[in-house]
Amino acid sequence: MSNTSISIPESGRSKKAIIKEMKSFRREDADFRNAKTWSLVYYLNDDHTDFLKEAYGTYFSENGLNPMAFKSLKRFESDVVRMTADLFHGDGDVVGTMTSGGTESCMLAVKTYRDRARDKKPWILRPNMVVPETVHVAFEKAAEYFDVKVLRAPVGKDYRVNLKAMNRLINRNTIMLVGSAPAYPHGMVDDIEAIGRIAQKKNIPLHVDSCLGGFMLPFVEKLGYNIPVFDFRVPGVTSISADVHKYGFSAKGASTILYRNIDYLKHQFFIFENWPGGMFISPALLGTRPGGAIAAAWAAMQAIGIKGYTKQAKESMAVTQKLMDGINAISPLRVIAKPHMTVFAYESTDPDVNIYAVGDRMEERGWHIDRQQKPESLHAMVTPKHAAIADQYLDDLRASVEEVRDNPELANTGGAAMYGMIAHVPMRGLIRKQVLNLMMDMYSPGGKSIDPNETNDDLATKAGLMYLKFKRELLKKLDGLR
Repeated sequence: MSNTSISIPESGRSKKAIIKEMKSFRREDADFRNAKTWSLVYYLNDDHTDFLKEAYGTYFSENGLNPMAFKSLKRFESDVVRMTADLFHGDGDVVGTMTSGGTESCMLAVKTYRDRARDKKPWILRPNMVVPETVHVAFEKAAEYFDVKVLRAPVGKDYRVNLKAMNRLINRNTIMLVGSAPAYPHGMVDDIEAIGRIAQKKNIPLHVDSCLGGFMLPFVEKLGYNIPVFDFRVPGVTSISADVHKYGFSAKGASTILYRNIDYLKHQFFIFENWPGGMFISPALLGTRPGGAIAAAWAAMQAIGIKGYTKQAKESMAVTQKLMDGINAISPLRVIAKPHMTVFAYESTDPDVNIYAVGDRMEERGWHIDRQQKPESLHAMVTPKHAAIADQYLDDLRASVEEVRDNPELANTGGAAMYGMIAHVPMRGLIRKQVLNLMMDMYSPGGKSIDPNETNDDLATKAGLMYLKFKRELLKKLDGLR
């Protein structure tokens, strides 16, 4: 339980003591420096991190809100946009902005196409977007924020969006289509060329979410891998989002959103001319825009270069293949689909070897594990840093599988019980309600941290009990009608 009586110290403390205390708080954090994480952090080495800190610190106080005040930041942003456009085979008309991350980039695409539709198709009162069911959740967030309905197309056996289903969902209120390059859950690049043809035929904008793969796929393609074309080479593509702070190995807080021309981008801008504080203009969602993140993105791209990114792609793909081969060799594990880059998921084909329980055992061995549903699986995003620990990971995974095989009851304890219940409760609104309660607990005064081992108080158990209660009451009502 957090201390609710904390207040600002009466007198300032020693800066040295403060830093020491801050570092001590890291004790229970995920160990990304030793490559024990498979998401969240894209870390090369301390030398690169120190370089990013220096670049960030050089522009620590500058604010990207006003490009006329800090012309250097506008130059960095313009250069990053131009270099990214070149990477995506964009011509001289391609424009864009930097953002704080992939979520902002995706949300801006939705806002932009909603406002464009208001301008060009004012009869659309209930706009919708057609997306793959595997699209990043940022689009769900954007839909909630900007009142745009989401129409989700299923994926096929190859975990790429079903094109016929996508085409059927399009209607007169559709303001945009979305494809992923790749989709986060399984590392698959949707058939952007085919979606582009649909977009052109229907005269609907197409956004490609390449936040995850934007700074990996072009270099994987350069290495000779068969990567589906996903960028501005596809005529129907009107915008692309790509994070520099992922495989671009920049400091956190740096993404890009690019449009085929200014006629699209202009709908992204916010302008208010009647504020007593003066004319207010914002190119993206944020007002204050940290100058350090913009500067560090420019610095990272300059320092690594095409050869550096290609080398990192080669190393990452090699260790990805090693991991996938190793996982497929561990019965009953199986990598899902045939991922196009350094992102993949794997499942258990034996119901007696619960994949979530395997994840629990891996965490007991010091790994930070990401879990997924539909299907139930474990997830990994690979960087060059993982080459040093690939063998250890596979050894620990092998041992974890055997432990679960020998003790199937582990599926009913800890995180496995929680995630298993979440995946199987059919009344999804119950899950949403319990997650909301959990968030309220975390962010209320004295908010508590999550411990999946507290099975008597976890959200899944609550959701399960609520579902059983609902089911009993429904059956009673049905009996009364007979």
